[in-house]
Amino acid sequence: MCTRIFWNDNAVAKTVSRCMDWSESDEPELWFVPSGTDRGGTGDATSHRWTSRYGSVVTSMWGMGTVDGLNTAGLGAHALYLDPEDVTFAEPDGRPTVSNALWVQYLLDSYASVAEAIADIDTVRITSPMFRGLQMGIHIAIEDASGDSAIIEPIDGRLVVHHGREFTVMANSPSLDEQITNRDRYRPFGGELPPPGDITSVDRFVRASYFLHYLPEPADTVEAVAGVFQLIANVSVPYGAPYSTGDVYPTWWRAGADLTNLVYYFGSTRSPNIFWIELDELADVGEVRRLDPRDPSRVGDQTAELAPATLSY
Repeated sequence: MCTRIFWNDNAVAKTVSRCMDWSESDEPELWFVPSGTDRGGTGDATSHRWTSRYGSVVTSMWGMGTVDGLNTAGLGAHALYLDPEDVTFAEPDGRPTVSNALWVQYLLDSYASVAEAIADIDTVRITSPMFRGLQMGIHIAIEDASGDSAIIEPIDGRLVVHHGREFTVMANSPSLDEQITNRDRYRPFGGELPPPGDITSVDRFVRASYFLHYLPEPADTVEAVAGVFQLIANVSVPYGAPYSTGDVYPTWWRAGADLTNLVYYFGSTRSPNIFWIELDELADVGEVRRLDPRDPSRVGDQTAELAPATLSY
């Protein structure tokens, strides 16, 4: 039950965080993908082809696609799970296609701002091929250094777009409209209920919104980053904690970004440390680079530890 939190109303830096929760490790890898990289959307005859306009630092899932990242223009993008029964992708209609596993990468490669991405939203058709034998429903959150934000959900065969600075929190199912309706039963969002404490998606959405609402103005960039990491820790799931069904979906990692200063952060929950990548230091790098983000010894600035690699997806 992943969650994304965007802090865009402080005067210091626009910062974002998200967690990745799954029944097993998604075997994340951290990549730097430079501008000028040629990509394909699905690998079939309808696949969209593009060349990246922007470099990006991204996290992959099972070596099959990008689930999180930040580009050199200050655009962040995040894929979170949405129950397949809540998702309907568009039928074939002649548009070139991009698979849901590469949707985040396509956005980071192609756009400098949320407004640009939304204006171009229907250029390609998003498809949903099998993902390690699973049908994966997803929705996307994007934000930029201006504080703009959008949440995109494939519902009823079209991409439903919630665009505006007010869309700062996203969790898993149900859809954003239903999450907001539920949130509005709680204070300070119009209702009288106190913030809930369960680990369900709807409770975590409310709790993330509640604590984000009360974050005090940060004194500096360090506090702006620490604030969103404190909040994402609050809605993370410790190892072994079961849902009411008995299923266990712990948080495997937490990532974040300072969109103002172009820094990407990552922390494995198997490690007490957080490390970061400085995108400005990669401005002249023209090759794909990679590192293992699960190495528990990683801490602090790890930009120099990115090693040349061949992109695997």
